[in-house]
Amino acid sequence: MARVGIQLLFAGTIFSSAFLLFLVQPLIAKQILPWFGGSAAVWSICMVFFQVVLLAGYAYSDWITRHLRVQAQATLHVGLLLASLAFLPLVVGAGWKPTGAEDPTWLILGLLFATIGLPYFLLSTTGPLVQSWVARTPWGAQVYRYFSLSNLASLLSLLCYPVLIEPRSSLWQQARGWSWGYGMFVLLCAGTTLLVARRWPESVPAPAAPSQAAAADNDEPPRWTDGLLWLVLPALASWLLLAVTNHITQNVAAVPFLWILPLSLYLFTFVLCFESDRWYRRSVFLPLAAGVLLLCAFGLQHHIGSDVRTGLPIYVGGLFVLCMFLHGETARLRPAPRYLTRFYLMLSLGGATGGVMVGLVAPHLLPAYYELGIGLMLTALAAAAVLRRRTWLRVSSVALAACCAFFLIAQIGSDRSDARHLLRNFYGALITFDVRRTDPADNVRLLSHGSIKHGEQFLAPSRRSEPTTYYGATSGVGRAMAAAPAGPRRVGLIGLGAGTLASYGRSGDVYRIYEINPQVFELADSEFTFLRDSPARIERVLGDARLALEREPPQGFDLLVVDAFSGDAVPVHLLTAQAMDVYLRHMKPDGIVAFHVTNRFLELAPVVARIAELQGLHAVLVSDDAEASKWLNPTEWVLVARDPAVLARKPLRAVASPIKTPEGARPWTDDFNNLLGVLK
Repeated sequence: MARVGIQLLFAGTIFSSAFLLFLVQPLIAKQILPWFGGSAAVWSICMVFFQVVLLAGYAYSDWITRHLRVQAQATLHVGLLLASLAFLPLVVGAGWKPTGAEDPTWLILGLLFATIGLPYFLLSTTGPLVQSWVARTPWGAQVYRYFSLSNLASLLSLLCYPVLIEPRSSLWQQARGWSWGYGMFVLLCAGTTLLVARRWPESVPAPAAPSQAAAADNDEPPRWTDGLLWLVLPALASWLLLAVTNHITQNVAAVPFLWILPLSLYLFTFVLCFESDRWYRRSVFLPLAAGVLLLCAFGLQHHIGSDVRTGLPIYVGGLFVLCMFLHGETARLRPAPRYLTRFYLMLSLGGATGGVMVGLVAPHLLPAYYELGIGLMLTALAAAAVLRRRTWLRVSSVALAACCAFFLIAQIGSDRSDARHLLRNFYGALITFDVRRTDPADNVRLLSHGSIKHGEQFLAPSRRSEPTTYYGATSGVGRAMAAAPAGPRRVGLIGLGAGTLASYGRSGDVYRIYEINPQVFELADSEFTFLRDSPARIERVLGDARLALEREPPQGFDLLVVDAFSGDAVPVHLLTAQAMDVYLRHMKPDGIVAFHVTNRFLELAPVVARIAELQGLHAVLVSDDAEASKWLNPTEWVLVARDPAVLARKPLRAVASPIKTPEGARPWTDDFNNLLGVLK
């Protein structure tokens, strides 16, 4: 029983650390997401931070197990565990809010380090450190199963957050619950550490089971080539994870929570490959990986790779197969338990390297999302290195790499031939291109962000001022413009796009535009003429709109247009009760706040209506099927006003409809929101 109890203690310590490790990731990202415009890149930067700190934790585990006696390890580790309690509770200070002039990447990394650095570091050390202690015990041959257990805990944590935790608790409750959980982990880990120091103070090499062997003599030091592959294979798996996530969320389907699917499969391959040798079979996964590489590379320059019905299964299924190959080959190379911490160090270094290349380097070096094609090509080359002892497999892998390179070049060539401009930064990739039609008067220039269209303009001079896409005269915002006072108007725009709404400007009007991405301003000026052709005076504010409005004196808007709801990362902070308070402070008594809620996947109108109801405001929905013009898109706009008479003016009265809110629906606040609950 004592042996079973000790094994359960080891397992519980590793499981709890891995569960908290992945639970803190969405929790902390959700706290800071509103400060950076709801950009999906926030998650990528957070992932890079977590991978780098994980590397630091693995390096710490490797160093102390090789240089310190067990009792010294215990003293140091328990001391750090106690010191980490000073970071609780897990709340990001308001002093970290951006002003709009900083580089978001470094600001995010800095605040993460100051807020969660030491606790996350210690959570990341637990897996390899406790497993190194397990290797000293009589049952040390099973040590790699604990690695599988830790990844299973991470997977469960990842799936629990959006389904069980987020819909039922506020951010403060989540932070407090995580902090209590971390406190319990500190007690558990400290107890495990002291137990090991008392019962196994000296190194006792554990026998290795034959099924766990990575070579004929498992006690031999690993070859340098094996050590290099410990780095390269996990790096490519991490690279593909982030690259596939970018591709499917930006170019295939802007679906909330879609990033969870690739990350879950990535973790699941760890669970399978390190649980035992039975799951990864070369005879099965090598041909699958070859087919997947070709299909994924081909899809990058063909419509099957961007169509939601084919693109999602191709890239999500492809990621699973390729990660099974990469992690399976990594597991085949695992060394004897005495080299365990070095193995995990190289594995985590690889994961961090892949994350840094995609999350930090690619946005600055690549004008569009080309990292997936590069990752596929490198994976084929890695296969040639892994399978180097079989000539025909090595040659086949090099041929696959050449095919991937060909399709990547085709993708780049297609972009270059069609696009006028390709720009990319922290906030994503923007592309402008012209669409030629049979009648030259119908030719347009488009601005898109991944799979989302952000505006278009007719190229014919006689039609340049004509509103297009979501902003026609019969749309909710078009009618709100018509319902505004006859005299000079002051209009606020949250989100610029191509600048289409400036076409409604008149002499004497003031249009104050809030835009977080400087490249959007750049393209609106160089590629479109809505801003410079508008008779209105244009004022520009760079940075997150809500943070800017919180700092500014009241603007006295007749109309405030909240038009930032497109893409995977819905900026939830613009849809809360506190955000509505900010908007109202800037509105005239008879002003209208217009929310653009057109969305294929989310039912956002009831969210806005519930907040309006809570604050004694009035809200109506204006749905426009755009039948009057083939150049307009069907839209939904929610209009909110203090005075119901404003929403009953002639342009609105005939088309406005009430909004039904779900019984007992909880209003969204800065502390609570539930995207899962509004999925269509």
